[in-house]
Order: sequence, then C-alpha cells, then structure tokens
Amino acid sequence: MRAPADRPFYVVKGGEGVSSSRYAAIIGWGMAVPEQVVTNADLAQRIDTSDEWIRSRTGIAERRVAGPGVFTSTLATIAGREAMERAGVSPADIDMVIVATCTPDRPFPATACAVQANLGITRAPAFDIAAACSGFVYGISVATGMIKSGMSRRLLLIAADIFTHLIDWDDRNTCVLFGDGAGAVVLQATDERLGLLSTLIGAAGEGETMMAVDAGGTRMPATPDILAQGRQYVYMNGREIFKHAVREMCDSAMRALGEAGLSLSDISLIIPHQANVRIIEAVTKRLELPAERVVVNIDRYGNTSAASIPIALYEAVQQGRVKDGDYLLLTAFGGGLTWGSAVIRWGRP
Repeated sequence: MRAPADRPFYVVKGGEGVSSSRYAAIIGWGMAVPEQVVTNADLAQRIDTSDEWIRSRTGIAERRVAGPGVFTSTLATIAGREAMERAGVSPADIDMVIVATCTPDRPFPATACAVQANLGITRAPAFDIAAACSGFVYGISVATGMIKSGMSRRLLLIAADIFTHLIDWDDRNTCVLFGDGAGAVVLQATDERLGLLSTLIGAAGEGETMMAVDAGGTRMPATPDILAQGRQYVYMNGREIFKHAVREMCDSAMRALGEAGLSLSDISLIIPHQANVRIIEAVTKRLELPAERVVVNIDRYGNTSAASIPIALYEAVQQGRVKDGDYLLLTAFGGGLTWGSAVIRWGRP
C-alpha cells in the first residue's frame, strides 16, 4: 500500500544528517489527565444522548475534563516532570522544550515557555507546534531533527490539549468526543539505532474547514458578537474526517515503514491517534492487523487530540506491552488537515 505520488509528504529518516549514526532515543515518559471524570451517563442528563449511542458510535465511555485553574501548561508540566523523573535527568540537563498543542494557554507567548519556567529549565529554547491531533507525530519528527542536527542533545517533548474548553456542551456531535490530557517524552542523542527510525508527515490545507475553531485568531477576532454566535467552539464534518483519516493514516504508515526498511510483520504494536474507535477499527482492518497489536484506550479518555498517542504509549509501556528492541508504529490524523506516521525502535541507550 503506497501513498499516491502527487500527495504532499515530508519524510525524516533516523541516522541521517550531521552524523550518520545519530539517533534520538526515548529515555523517559510521563502523562497527566485531570481528576474530573465525565461519563456518558453524565452527558445524557444534559443532552439528548445515551451511553449506548455514544459507545456504539465512538467507543468512548468516559473522558477527563479540566476544571477552573487547570491550563494546558498545567497538564504539560505534570507530564513533563514525570518524564524527566523517569529519565533520571534534572532541569539543567534539558536543552530544548517543545510543546505540541492547538489549545495553548494564550495566543502568545508559547505554552512551552510557561512549561519551561514551571519546570525550572533555564535558557533552553522553548516553542510550540500546532498540528492538532497529529501534533505528537509532527513533534517527534521536529525533535529528532533537532537532535540529529546537533542543535540539541537532550530534549523534552510534550503533547498537551484541553479541548473541553472549546466545546459547546449542548452540541452532542462534538461534546461526547473530547477529553483533556498530556503526554511527554525525553529524547536523548545516541549512536544506537533507537528512537525514531522514520516518519512521514503531510498536510492538505484546502481541508481546513473540515475541523476548526473559527474565533480567536486574526481572521476572526473574538468580539462579543462572534462569541454570541458560538464561533469559539470546535466544529467538524465527521463523515469527511473519517474518510480522510483512514486513508491518510494507512498510506503514511506504509510509507514510513518502507522508509525504515520494515514491514507490518516487524511491528510489535501500532499506537493510533484515539479519535474514534470506528476509525481505529477501519485502519486495523485495512492494514490487516490483529486487534491485540493495536493500543486502544479511547474508552477511558476520549479524544485528547495531540496527547492521545503519548498517553497510549505511556500506558502500553507501563502495562509491559512494550519491550526493548520492539518496533512501534504511531499514526495520526488531525485538523489542518494534517497527518503523520512514525516508526520507533524502543529502548534506552
């Protein structure tokens, strides 16, 4: 299975660049979700829906919701601190901070700057990446490139989103889907063939209105009239998103595998973006993968946007489903439209 030749893509292969033997191993991992749990039954008390309706169409049973005083940087900081602790590194050891998010604390400065300050990481460059639900795959591509180039030796990458603050809780087409969370990894330069081996990322900006939030940017400032119209809330064309997601996730996965010189039979686990269980099942079927090799936790967290892949990775590692030397396939699709897949070899140098 190959992506059409005229489809835009960008490929990064581990071990190329300044040093042919430089890789970026994952040496630490962390996650954070809010304490508040909102179940399908809770939503059924507010809108015309039911637990059965939501589960059958999305696979979601509950989601975590950030309350007052909890920001994207709050969750990102908690996840980042745990990743650093697991890596056994101090703030002084981190030389770059990247946060993948489309729900930043503010339009500017970057949420990564707030996280850097919260963690006591001084003088390290810090910036955000906005690629919606594809944010972690985009982020690990950029982060690995930084390490390969020699610009960074030990980097903190966090994917965090608080989507429930962008939700109209009276719109059952969107309010049932999203949850909040953050996942983080520490990447370290190594000569061993570990970490990201290849990745393919792409975008199709002509599909930007398939999933978006209109208000709050320079195109549509958040005036009182605009807010009264509800233009600050996320909207999406679910049917079109489904078709594009399945195609691009599968095509980019196969291209990334080819660039790594691997096949699906070499992959121990595939960790897809947790958007909708029907999308995950369609991708699994198209790639002809057994269900036990696919990580699914959408039932407990909903769609946590960029955070969904690192949260699923964290749980798979903690559950003992990931072993040193395993090849992992990450694949995602998000608003933009954006998509990407990454092949990772697990292990610490």
